[in-house]
Amino acid sequence: MRTATSAVSPALSRRTLLGGALGGAALLSAGCTDSTTRATNAAVPATTTPDESTWRITNGRINQSVVGWCFNPMETVTLAKAAAQLGFKSVELVDPKHWPMLKEAGLTCAIAGSHGFVKGFNHVENHQMCVQKISEQIERSAAFGCPNVITFSGMREGISDEEGIKNCVAGIKQVVGLAEQKGITICMEVLNSRVNENMKGHPDYQADRIEFAVEICKQVGSPRMKILFDIYHTQIMQGDVITRIKQYHEYVGHYHTAGVPGRGELDDTQEINYPAVMKAILATGYKGFVGQEFIPTWPDKVKALRHAARVCDV
Repeated sequence: MRTATSAVSPALSRRTLLGGALGGAALLSAGCTDSTTRATNAAVPATTTPDESTWRITNGRINQSVVGWCFNPMETVTLAKAAAQLGFKSVELVDPKHWPMLKEAGLTCAIAGSHGFVKGFNHVENHQMCVQKISEQIERSAAFGCPNVITFSGMREGISDEEGIKNCVAGIKQVVGLAEQKGITICMEVLNSRVNENMKGHPDYQADRIEFAVEICKQVGSPRMKILFDIYHTQIMQGDVITRIKQYHEYVGHYHTAGVPGRGELDDTQEINYPAVMKAILATGYKGFVGQEFIPTWPDKVKALRHAARVCDV
């Protein structure tokens, strides 16, 4: 004799059991998921995105500087105040009259200007002018504590690389002794000669490749003669930036940045992987400065500078 329980039809029993099993599995799954979520949340503290406007350089492994001319018409004192608040260590290539103000802001000038890039050491007739201007800046830099003075090859104007190198070496040898005496490094900047746009390229500039400037350093034969490795210009002329950093790092006295193409911000519209480049620089043991030399296009120039600093603060 069947009991009431045993009288339930097989089909209904299967449906009931199946529904119960699925419901149980769902509840079990929800319970596990909820438990897992709670455990995960407990293990990983919640994070909040910091206010962008309060961010400043935190790692500081790269000694960051900013180049004054790029931020014109911003006043140097305004740029210096913003740079100091962001954790920069320098505002560079500014008139020495601003140096006392930089010192008051807790900044230095990482590299001083001298003669321009049009007339340089590659033509003998420019030697006297170049030597005079560099000598004056070496004296000022030594008194203030600026470690570097910039120099340039000048425009090619029809001469060969061999003649340009020979003339540069002869001219720089006239002033490198003073640099050694004062503990100041002369840095020859490498510029691109491909881009024909004001301050974004310099057609006919002779020291447009790293190897040209390195050869001058080798022939001058002084630890106070280095190159200014401009990452922007080198990317345009030669590319393979990290390889060249590794290959020639012992000749580098200073670095410059900017986005390629356009010499704008170090954002995702340009092609250089700046965090990787900064890490490569650090791997060489470099202790000098990296100057932000991009031309801001964002309406808020300080925000653009903050962004570049953050990208390079590896």
